[in-house]
Amino acid sequence: MNTLLITGTDTGAGKTVLTTALAAYWQKYYPQRSWGLMKPIQAGIGDREWYQNLFALEQSAEEITPLYFEAPLAPPIAAAKENRLVDLAVVWQALTALQKRREFVLVEALGGLGSPITKELTVADLAGEWRLPTLLVVPVRLGAIAQAVANVALARQKRVKLQGIILNCVQPRTEAEIADWTPPELIQSLTNIPVLGCLPHLDNLTDLDKLAQAASNLDWETLHFQNA
Repeated sequence: MNTLLITGTDTGAGKTVLTTALAAYWQKYYPQRSWGLMKPIQAGIGDREWYQNLFALEQSAEEITPLYFEAPLAPPIAAAKENRLVDLAVVWQALTALQKRREFVLVEALGGLGSPITKELTVADLAGEWRLPTLLVVPVRLGAIAQAVANVALARQKRVKLQGIILNCVQPRTEAEIADWTPPELIQSLTNIPVLGCLPHLDNLTDLDKLAQAASNLDWETLHFQNA
C-alpha cells in the first residue's frame, strides 16, 4: 500500500483535516521517506492552494490537481460550464507518475463517497475501479451512524478497498457526545469496518506538530500504515 485515498460521508466531513494530519505525521515521523499529495479534481479555489501554502511538496499545481475547474460545483456541472470534459485519463496518468516518484501518496477525494465525478461515475466508482485503499471520514454529529452504514454499503457495492473509518470532530465535542453519537463498537458491528480512532477538534489547522500528534493517536497498526 503506497497510496491512500481519503474520502468522507459528505462535503465538510473533514477530509482535508485528516489529509493534512496524515501529511504532517508522515513529514514528522518519516522525514527520510518521500511522499506526495494529490487533490485529483478540484472545482474552485480550495484544497490545492491550502496544501501548497502548508507543505513544501515539490509538485507543480498540475501535479497536485490534474483537473481544475473554476466554478465551485460538482465536476460534471463545472466542466459543462467551461465546455470541457472530465478527462479521468489525465488524472490516472498524473497519479501513476506520482506513485512512481514517491514512496507514499495521499489522495484527497472531492465531496463524499457518493459525489459525482462524471455524469456516470461517483467517487466510489473511481475508488473501486482504481483499487485505491480508502479511508472514510465520518463527522461526529447526530445521524453519523446512519451515514457510516450507508456509505460503507455503497463502498461494498462498488468494491472499494475500504481500510477503516476515522471519526472527526468538525466542531468541539465532549467525550459523552462522541460516545453517544458515534460509538465505535456499534459502528464497527454494523459495518464490519474498523474504526481507527477519532480526530479531536483542532482550532489551528496550520499547527503541524499538533496535527501530527493527532494523527499519531490513530490506530495505524490495524492499517499497516507504517509499512506503506
